[in-house]
Amino acid sequence: MPETVAATRRSRITPEREAELYEAVLDLLREVGYDALTMDAVAARTRSSKATLYRQWGGKAELVVKALRHFKPSHLEEIDTGSLRGDLHALVALEDDCTMEQNSALMRGIAMAMHHNDDLRQAFRDQIIDPEMGGFRQVLQRAVDRGEVRPDCPAIDFLLHMMVGGFATRALLDDQPPTRAFLTSYIDAVVLPALGVRTD
Repeated sequence: MPETVAATRRSRITPEREAELYEAVLDLLREVGYDALTMDAVAARTRSSKATLYRQWGGKAELVVKALRHFKPSHLEEIDTGSLRGDLHALVALEDDCTMEQNSALMRGIAMAMHHNDDLRQAFRDQIIDPEMGGFRQVLQRAVDRGEVRPDCPAIDFLLHMMVGGFATRALLDDQPPTRAFLTSYIDAVVLPALGVRTD
């Protein structure tokens, strides 16, 4: 869909109303999961018409991913503390432990749903994964430009994998949600050493 058309469609809803809709979508996701979530349920919860929802977002996958994207605390490329360690720690500090636990459970459910929903997987890649990878590339490039990371470091291509891995496997391996303390320690013990960055 052309950006101008999408922008025109979105402009019919105020930013405040859009935020309310996205919050309701995430609440429903937490309650019933992606597969059981319906546009009828979203319409009822938000007192919207189903036709309006389809006109604005096209379908469930697009609406869900837009809601996830809306509540991301920040774009990584906007964080610039002057060091890679500072940038990654600042990223972790954007969410408190309670929010991180909620988001971890939500993302586990979305990850499962993506296995058998091609439209969800594509929307998630286009609107979350690809922008996140771009943001991490910018952060790493700044670190390379400062001389913190060698440009030929083999771990450069795996920064996002490492960050997602620490977040996603905390519950699987330790039966605990990710926390600021865990992720900060993980960054210092695993991510930065892999990139050749000293933490002492």
